[in-house]
Parts: sequence; C-alpha cells; structure tokens
Amino acid sequence: MAAYIDATLGWDFDSYDALQAVFAQYMPNWAPPARSYSPAILSNETSALVHVVDTPELFGGELRILAAVDFVDGKIVRWVDYWDAAPFDSELYNQFRTPVANFPTDLKDSAVPTQAAPELIAVATELQRAFALTDAAAELMHTDVVVDGTSMRTHVIGRTETTKYLDRVLGDVPYGGSSALRHVVGGAQGGAFEWTAGPGHNMLVGITALELDPNGLITKVTSVYDSRQLTHEQKAALAGAAIAP
Repeated sequence: MAAYIDATLGWDFDSYDALQAVFAQYMPNWAPPARSYSPAILSNETSALVHVVDTPELFGGELRILAAVDFVDGKIVRWVDYWDAAPFDSELYNQFRTPVANFPTDLKDSAVPTQAAPELIAVATELQRAFALTDAAAELMHTDVVVDGTSMRTHVIGRTETTKYLDRVLGDVPYGGSSALRHVVGGAQGGAFEWTAGPGHNMLVGITALELDPNGLITKVTSVYDSRQLTHEQKAALAGAAIAP
C-alpha cells in the first residue's frame, strides 16, 4: 500500500500496519448507531470515486467525504479522503489536524499513476485546464448540468446559469485560476480529479467529482475542499459571487 491519507486533517499512514493501528485505536469505541457507509461509487476496475458518510458517533461530527481510491491486483494501494471541516467541531478539528509544519503535501499521486477510464481522463483534464484559465467550459456540460459547491454550500442548475456562476467565481475558488491537476480516478460514467490550488490559497488541495452522460457530457460537478483554510474575506467573496447579479 502506498498510503491512506486524510487530506483535510493531514493524516498520512504509509503502510498497512500503520492504518491497522488507527483502526485498533478507534474502532473499539464505536457502537450503534455509529455508521460509515457509501451512498455512491463511480469506478472502473482499477480506481474509484467513493462517496462516504461517517456519522457523528465515529469522530465527533458528521463527515461527508469524497474519497479517491486506486487498486492494484484487486487490492487498495492508495486512498485519499477529502471533506470540508467547516461544520466540524473546532476543538476536535484543532486536536486532530496535523500541525502546519508537519502537514503532508505528498499525496502519493506520483507513486500511483492515474488508472481512470480514458474517457474520464480526457474530460477531467480538459475541464481542469479550463478552470485554471478561468473558463467555464460550457461545451463540456450537459444542458441540465448541476454544480454543487459543497464547501461553499452553493447549488446551481443548468448550463446557462452554471456558465455565469463559474465566470464569476473561477478567479477566486481554489479549484480555479492557477490550480493544478494531480490525479484522476473513476470510470466512463464518472469519477473525480484531485487538484492543488494556486499560491493564493496556500496550495490547498481538493477534489472535483464528475458524472457523465452516455455522450460524455458532464451532468454533475461537485467540488470539495477544506473551507476552514480560506480567510473570512475569501469566503465572503465566494458567498457573494453565488448570488446572481
């Protein structure tokens, strides 16, 4: 195994034994109604985007996670969790989060090459490139596309409104201008691309999930990153941009 990483808390376990030790520490304290479950998975045979929900009984707050997972020979070799910590308890967040000086920046995407479906890689690469150039890339999207900005609690429906919304925010959101694509997971029906934000966001990392129709058009876009790492001014600007002029 290359790694299990929580990209929000900076937990980096680089072996089976290290991860097993964490399970041994926490799992004995879990009891009903505690649950961890997956409401959706988009995958091919070698990589997957996994939606995960952890109920509050597990870690002290509800976690809604987008996980990038890679397999080799049927075994998980890389798993990276992304979630927004804004609603998470502040005391627990500060307790659990790795100090800035030791926070991992290597997400092992160089150790495990992208294995996603070629169709998804093409769409994800083109969309991320457009976002980095602050271009809404409307031609990649279905007429009825839905955009969920999970970290900013935004929900936009339709290609026309999506294009206008993205034109307003791509210069400021972490997955927009000067962001860099890291890794792609998933199958021909969808998956996700991981990214690193530009210098204006202190190299914050995140993930953007995509769902595709049979013609390869994007029907849903969901972006997740830790919005606690944004300044109040950055969050206020993004919240304001979500309101159509």
